[in-house]
Amino acid sequence: MRIAIEGCTHGELDQIYATIKDIEDQQGYKVDLLITCGDFQSTRNLSDLKCMACPDKYKDMCSFYKYYSGEKIAPMLTIFIGGNHEASNYLQELAYGGWVAPNIYYLGYAGVIDINGVRIGGLSGIFKGFDYLSGHYERPPYDDSTMRSCYHIRNVEIFRLKQLEGNAPDIMLSHDWPRSVTKHGNAEQLVRFKKHFKDEIESDKLGSGPTKEVLDVLQPEYWFAAHLHCKFAALVEHPSGAITKFLALDKCLQGRRFLQLVEVGEPVKDDDIILKYDAHWLAVLKSTNHLLSVEKKSRYTPGPGCTERYDFKPTEQEIQKVMDLFGNDLEIPYNFEQSALAYKPNGKRPNFNQVAAPQAMVNRQTTEFCSKLGILDPMALLLGINPPPPTSSRLTSYVNARETNISFNSTINPDEISINEGTEDEEVFVESVKEAEPPKPPTLQFNLPEPKLDSDDVDLVSVLDTSAEIAADKAKEEEEHKDKNLEGLFFLDKAGEQVPEEPETPDPPVKKLKRRNMAMYTPDDN
Repeated sequence: MRIAIEGCTHGELDQIYATIKDIEDQQGYKVDLLITCGDFQSTRNLSDLKCMACPDKYKDMCSFYKYYSGEKIAPMLTIFIGGNHEASNYLQELAYGGWVAPNIYYLGYAGVIDINGVRIGGLSGIFKGFDYLSGHYERPPYDDSTMRSCYHIRNVEIFRLKQLEGNAPDIMLSHDWPRSVTKHGNAEQLVRFKKHFKDEIESDKLGSGPTKEVLDVLQPEYWFAAHLHCKFAALVEHPSGAITKFLALDKCLQGRRFLQLVEVGEPVKDDDIILKYDAHWLAVLKSTNHLLSVEKKSRYTPGPGCTERYDFKPTEQEIQKVMDLFGNDLEIPYNFEQSALAYKPNGKRPNFNQVAAPQAMVNRQTTEFCSKLGILDPMALLLGINPPPPTSSRLTSYVNARETNISFNSTINPDEISINEGTEDEEVFVESVKEAEPPKPPTLQFNLPEPKLDSDDVDLVSVLDTSAEIAADKAKEEEEHKDKNLEGLFFLDKAGEQVPEEPETPDPPVKKLKRRNMAMYTPDDN
């Protein structure tokens, strides 16, 4: 598979795709996949742009909104991680990854996917020690502090990636450089180009320590990074004898070295690109769900010497459990849908003091993914939205609550339940479980503010109220409309759009794409 690697995107999708097209025309071959290493800037409108942490004078809509609206279609599958200049409000909706536009896929806070047998992992954001131990507590609307802390990496993502030891991805992506990587390349040449790096290199402070931990543990064949706006190559030889080919690339500017082509895996036949979840990564997400935190206070991951499990390398049983949950089909569904209005240029420089800040929202892609895997959605937790009540058994309710460390009201007495965690079937009851009365649906206990709605039309009652009475009253209606319990969670965020002088005709819906034929991703000339 022929892959184009991009450093910092900074919203310049038009220029990057045009550069790749020039290479294809000159070399007479086709690039199958584009991977970008952060600062992607998936800004859909001015409200998203207001969330980007940089001075207003540098804020530019660039070209992503055209791909989001359907005005343009990405000519190749594009995979990216987040950096420190992002529309963080949008990316926070997709904590575990998802489609941000047709044919453009985000890897989430951290993630691993499989593309035609090539496993690609990524870590979004940059390292700042004062936020490293916190949970993902930030939510829109941001202040000056949370606008920046929301893209700082957290220890839970590092911990999860390190559980892939022995099953490392072929390619790893990070925005930050791993610390000490300059020892394995031509540091003198780097200092000639970036003189201000000298002191950090000599004191071994250039780059991220936690990212180095992941590099040392996983030892992937390739590692690509960006952030420092220069090209730097290194061969990292590990004590095991394995070698990682490291390459950092520049930002997309004329005359800069921002793009590299590599060939990995088998050649792609008939433009057949298949994007799949990675079973090992899904198993790690599921088994470490209880480590998720949305609080600002420090949260430590388990380690040797503690009384709880600390080795979450997936077992065969855990991988099989994931396969069962997904029906042995890990192909990632194409379920993108617009959740905010796309930007419409009017030729004027926006005044960001007059642009409304976006509100926090959940995303249907994350809701469906978390429901299928049986894990919690960080944004739903922040908004105080209860996940759908379990449908299997009272014990499953107890197991889920115990794993997520969340208390709920139930008739089950945990002391009366025996659980064999080593078996494939977790629904094991003992005779002493009381059967006198049916359990009430769990009610999650959160000390969180009420979610704010953008419109009076939005009805969250069917989602937020899980009482037995409401459920009974709406049972027939939910049977006829099985997706109705999700409708209140999703609405168009109209914030940030400039008021047009005259009513405008709404945009046509985005063309739904077939995943297996990349030719379908090309816009119809007609």
